[in-house]
Amino acid sequence: MARAELDKQPTDVRRMFDAVAQRYDVTNDVLSLGQDRRWRRDVIDAVAPSYGDRVLDLAAGTGTSSQPFADAGAYVVPCDFSLGMLQVGKRARRHLPFTAGDGTRLPFADDTFDAVTISFGLRNIVDPEAGLREMRRVTRPGGRLVVCEFSSPTFAPFRTVYMEYLMKALPAISRAVSSSPDAYVYLAESIRAWPDQQRLAAMVAAAGWQSPQWRNLSGGIVALHRATA
Repeated sequence: MARAELDKQPTDVRRMFDAVAQRYDVTNDVLSLGQDRRWRRDVIDAVAPSYGDRVLDLAAGTGTSSQPFADAGAYVVPCDFSLGMLQVGKRARRHLPFTAGDGTRLPFADDTFDAVTISFGLRNIVDPEAGLREMRRVTRPGGRLVVCEFSSPTFAPFRTVYMEYLMKALPAISRAVSSSPDAYVYLAESIRAWPDQQRLAAMVAAAGWQSPQWRNLSGGIVALHRATA
């Protein structure tokens, strides 16, 4: 398994997600203590999809994050580079147009979507800034970006406790519930190495998005970044 401090070879990361696909949603629910459901609701609220909006849900995995957009009347395209994830998702949600795609070379024309969102996947793109530029390319002028990603807790003592949980408890728990527990060692390291809220906002702006801002969720464990094309 490639470690987070290495070069995030796309083939290694794709293989990792293929391996965890079968129990991915269950494992995330356990490891987040159920908070992932709340975070998904916050993403929907931030995107605020209108009926008929075209929404790209990037790094959609099995489509758990995509279904609420469809329920709201939007045309949502779940896109992921893991065929294993897409296969699991398609079996459960045949009505969704699952699409295989690399975040740095999206298979969509310019100005296609009213909104693009990515939850807990930007840090797994081999070149996150290139990914953000691609998201900008496929979003129409005035469209919106919502990035939900693990971040840096704002309260220093809690940040210390969180990092201890991340690096020790998370891999141990994943061994009991995940179909590929070693993958969660990589995931824990990738979270620890990820930029904090302000640095991610700067990356979003550098990729061509306007007026980036963020809101902390769960004390900064997660941050919701928003911007406009």
